[in-house]
Amino acid sequence: MKYFSIANGKPQLLIILFLLLINCGKKTLRVQDYGPEILLSWNEKVMGLAVAEDGLLTLKGLRTTTMMYLAAHDALNTLVPQYSYYAYQGESLQAHPIATVAHALYAIAVTHYPDHKPELHEALERCLDTLPKAEIGAAKTLGEAAAARLLDERQGDAWNGEAEYTWHPMAPGVYAEFNEHSGTPEGFIFGAGWAKAQPFTLPSQDHFRSPPPPVIASAAYTQAFNEVKEVGAQQSTTRTEDQSHLAMWWKDFVENSHNRLARELVVKEQLNLWEATRAFALMNMAVYDAYINVFDNKFHYNHWRPYTAIRWAEHDENPDTQADPEWNNLHQHTYAFPSYPSAHGTASSAAMRVLATTLGTGDAYPFVMSTPEVEQAGPFSEKITMDPPTRSFSSFSEAGFEASLSRVYLGIHFRYDSEEGHRLGTEIGEYAITHFLRPLPQE
Repeated sequence: MKYFSIANGKPQLLIILFLLLINCGKKTLRVQDYGPEILLSWNEKVMGLAVAEDGLLTLKGLRTTTMMYLAAHDALNTLVPQYSYYAYQGESLQAHPIATVAHALYAIAVTHYPDHKPELHEALERCLDTLPKAEIGAAKTLGEAAAARLLDERQGDAWNGEAEYTWHPMAPGVYAEFNEHSGTPEGFIFGAGWAKAQPFTLPSQDHFRSPPPPVIASAAYTQAFNEVKEVGAQQSTTRTEDQSHLAMWWKDFVENSHNRLARELVVKEQLNLWEATRAFALMNMAVYDAYINVFDNKFHYNHWRPYTAIRWAEHDENPDTQADPEWNNLHQHTYAFPSYPSAHGTASSAAMRVLATTLGTGDAYPFVMSTPEVEQAGPFSEKITMDPPTRSFSSFSEAGFEASLSRVYLGIHFRYDSEEGHRLGTEIGEYAITHFLRPLPQE
């Protein structure tokens, strides 16, 4: 056999033979051949663990799901690059995508919930049972490497940190304690630590600063005061049946309700594994950062709640507001942290903005969302069944705005809290999809 060399000026055969050798037995992965089912089961599993452990009153469950999908995203895009990576950029190797994702998800989940290792490991084994054994070893290496990179990067991110809060003397517009209504111990305030946690996408906790709320003596404040006093009251005569329904229906935590929605829509829109992983990662990052940014804004402005404002109105130096010392809201509870802007509106609108892009549908998209049950009052109160359990929307932005406005009918926010929450959340969601996990040019 005659061998050609570069020196002979005929290198083509050597190059061809070399390429054939290094690609011998290498299987070309087609992203469209892999569906998102593994993401759905692990999402439901881990959200269930989070709800059972702390009722989603910490960032732990949301942080876990966010890191799970980021690790899976980076590992998948090492196999077949479709989107820019977040933290881990490994060397390409041959591994089964489903097994790779399974190991990435498991590595993050078991780190956060070590007490549930047996059931998490069982879930991992179920994912691997039907896959080619020859490709599982490399998948384990890749999935665990991507997870380890995320875990290392998020070390010391203060997700469960505590921040000091200084109570201020009672004054117009200033947040005041109402532990008799929040059901919390005297001196307790929620979320001050959240304002200091490290975001996933935003450069800093205060990256987006909301404009100030209306001054208490203004006509804008008076209008908002009178509205929530009327439509948010427990025995309101002007709140419609539908407004009462949406007020309670939207009470489920955003990370729970919107992950549930995402599980349904990625299947409906037939997203492949790469697309769905990106959608879950971006949505959960946006919700996490929405909480961080909005709580930074809340403690920056330290604005009072309607419960305080309405009962104390005779001292607010606004002659156009009338006090009602016996006023109560629809669910007879107020969350123990400042009012402006609405955290629920911010987080929901951020999630909806991401879904509008990552599902490939655009904002104008009819969908039905389900919330089977909610807490009757505050956290850990009795659950009540929603009738009906669903609401329908013609667009994602419509849903985000309704989620924001629901807090007015619930009686825990002024309209300007809700409107700013919707605007702020939409901006945070847009920031996430503009700057992270961007589509790569495809040949």
